[in-house]
Amino acid sequence: MLFFLKFEYLLLNILLVQLNIDNVMSIWPSSNSSDIYLLGLFGYMPDASDNNYQVLHFRAMFKAAVLLSNQYNITIDGKLIGWKEGLTMGDVIVALNETCHSVSELNIVGIVGPQFSRETLLISPLCEKLNLPVISYSATDPDLSDATIYPNFYRTVPADNIMALALLKLFNRFNWTSCLIIYQNDAFGSGGAKVINDLFNASNIKVVQMIMYDIAKKSIRGDLKTYLMNSPSRIVILWADPIYTSSIVQNALDSNVVGPLFTWIITSQILLNSFDERYHQNLVGMLLIEPVVAPVVGAPYNTELLNAAYNIWQTYENETFPGSTNVNDYALFSFDATWAFIKSLEELCSSKKNNSSSSCLSFNTSSFCFNFRFNQYDSLVSILARTNFLGVSGFVGFSNNTTDRTNGSYYILRNVQASANENSIIWPGNSLTPSVNRALLRGVSLRIGIAELSPFTMVQNVTDDNGQSTIQYTGYAIDLLQLLMDQLGFKATLLLKPSDQTYNEFVRAVSEGVYDIIIGAITVTSPRREIVGFSSAIYDNSLRTIVRQVNGPGIDLFAFLKPFSRRLWILVLGTCIYAGILIFLIERRKNEDLQNRSIPSQLIMSIWYCFGNMFGYGIEFNTRTAGGRLLTAGLYILSLILVASYTANLASDLTIARSQFVISGINDVKNGKVPINRVGILADSAIENYIKAVMPAGNEGLVENALNTIYCNLTEVGVSFAESSYAIVTPKEWLYTPDLDVSILSLRESGKIDDLKQKWLQARTCPDSTLTSTSLDIKALSGLFAIFVVITALSLLLFLWTERRNIKKYLLQFIYKKDSLAEGRHSTTRNSNRNYEHEQNLETISVVIHNF
Repeated sequence: MLFFLKFEYLLLNILLVQLNIDNVMSIWPSSNSSDIYLLGLFGYMPDASDNNYQVLHFRAMFKAAVLLSNQYNITIDGKLIGWKEGLTMGDVIVALNETCHSVSELNIVGIVGPQFSRETLLISPLCEKLNLPVISYSATDPDLSDATIYPNFYRTVPADNIMALALLKLFNRFNWTSCLIIYQNDAFGSGGAKVINDLFNASNIKVVQMIMYDIAKKSIRGDLKTYLMNSPSRIVILWADPIYTSSIVQNALDSNVVGPLFTWIITSQILLNSFDERYHQNLVGMLLIEPVVAPVVGAPYNTELLNAAYNIWQTYENETFPGSTNVNDYALFSFDATWAFIKSLEELCSSKKNNSSSSCLSFNTSSFCFNFRFNQYDSLVSILARTNFLGVSGFVGFSNNTTDRTNGSYYILRNVQASANENSIIWPGNSLTPSVNRALLRGVSLRIGIAELSPFTMVQNVTDDNGQSTIQYTGYAIDLLQLLMDQLGFKATLLLKPSDQTYNEFVRAVSEGVYDIIIGAITVTSPRREIVGFSSAIYDNSLRTIVRQVNGPGIDLFAFLKPFSRRLWILVLGTCIYAGILIFLIERRKNEDLQNRSIPSQLIMSIWYCFGNMFGYGIEFNTRTAGGRLLTAGLYILSLILVASYTANLASDLTIARSQFVISGINDVKNGKVPINRVGILADSAIENYIKAVMPAGNEGLVENALNTIYCNLTEVGVSFAESSYAIVTPKEWLYTPDLDVSILSLRESGKIDDLKQKWLQARTCPDSTLTSTSLDIKALSGLFAIFVVITALSLLLFLWTERRNIKKYLLQFIYKKDSLAEGRHSTTRNSNRNYEHEQNLETISVVIHNF
């Protein structure tokens, strides 16, 4: 009973709609006098202004094509072609009813339509049973392209797989890598969404989510705002008919998930006046991609047919004609679908007329539509398969292999809202900059955790002129945060880490929702990555081994002797003596400098000669014999190697002595050279995780700044190890991570992060202990100078020994003079001879002292 009530309501609704349409369009001429008809199926819907506005165009151009054939006197068996239209309201049952009703009453030779793919999937198989060809002007489901399954079907509108290719080119053009798809749950929506999803997946473009719109309930299955706001992509493809497109867009406007946050690409035209004016700004940047006709892209088309069709439209229904530039493109597809039938029928009857005098068309009619048959079906389909003409939408041609038109498919991308600059695309936010497919941080408010740790974050109380005290944050992390805020446009509330909270607990707080992100000296580790996410690195870090600086090696009086071993020094001395003996034996008889000397004196002079040649000291005589000269040459060669080796080894020993530390690096700690309880680490940090695994020692990336500014008595030893990085802590799979990463990479490329490092981490207040002189100091040669002092003392003693008689004489004279002066105090009489003698003695003493 309920079914019959619904059916009666449906019939009543159809009648009311039909009466309404007939009242509007009653001025079109009747075609009741014809014997053959083309049936046009159009999806007129009550209370659907967007769709009905377009349907008026489709119907007008369908009837204009038929009436134009009448004007051109194209007849079938001497009679003009007639038209019959059916309004389906987008309902497949109504489309079925309209088809059955028409074929039961009239001689239908073909179907122009239906408008929707879901209708076509039923009407085409039905018409195949009735021997009727079908040409649709707007059914785009890719499944309909299979000529084996739909042998009686053709279409003048491009199929959705071509639309998917156009979308792929669009995504590649703007480097978009992800999207969401909203589709209606029928053949058109599901088929289109599937072909896009398959093509995008094959092209490494991720379809993040497929969102279904229930056309029966007229609502999204689920919460649209939740779907979109939780999605990492900000590109939305809306695949729906105009009536559903308007409903979905209105839902999106109410949920505030359109521009400027999201970029919407719709595939059906909508009327902007159907939305409240307060939403128009949010619709700026919404894009429409749709198939267009040849006149739009400047391709060839039949201007004569198009102008004639427009004239007929204006003649019979001028109040609905929008002007030649505003006619819906699907209306031109409707004209060409109708004209393809007319051209094929004309060809069919022309061949029949030449071969027979009988009627070219015949029918098996019946009041029961399923018994209806069009007898010339095979011939007409065969002619349609090779149809090729220049239509009002461009070149129109079909083939036996596919139901799609073989040429004349064009697509265009434009803004839904008209703009002053029609040559440029206006993007969401009224921008000329193309949208990105990632979620953007612009306008988002974040709770940002920070930790007090110099030089990344430093906290200080600042008192203003009014005595008000405020907390001020400075440091590397704070400056970096400001750069990110300026670039990305988000808002930040800073939350300082409690002093008793460990770093691992601090990081875990992000996963618990205490903070949205954390920025600071946080090392990326595998345990942390299991519970949170990380941005790109904001600082490249590694662990270092730190020890107290060495004050300097202890004083070694004989360090200058270390370049040679004791055995080598003995060998050098022995060589010098051995060479001296040889010089003595060779030169003593012929060298005048050695003659008239005692044998010991000759031997000592010979050894002295060899010593001078070996160490570059000046010599007092020259060799006179060939053997002596050859031996001298050997001494030169020997001295060259010895002096060079000594110099190099001495420099090396002194350099090594200045660089000695308790340990040489982390391997000494691993090998137990330093007890592990003597190694300092930061508790519950990345260092502790490392030390538990491989027993290192060190500190985190703060070392560089600490050694430059605070701990001037410490220094690094060995090479860095356990390389890692600091990064911003984010929730796992955070929507805004791509936007944050791109911004950090941009700051790196522009050198701004390097500037922050120079400002906060590489500034030096400690004296530079690395700039040491390479020259030898007194300490290094103190032993040599001590020996020199001994030699000078021995030289002095030797001098005193050789002058012992003069010194003794001087001392005696000095004593005598002292006694004489004492005697002079008691006696004032001295003879002139004694005074003269005394003066002579003083003169002699002066000479002695001068000589000394």
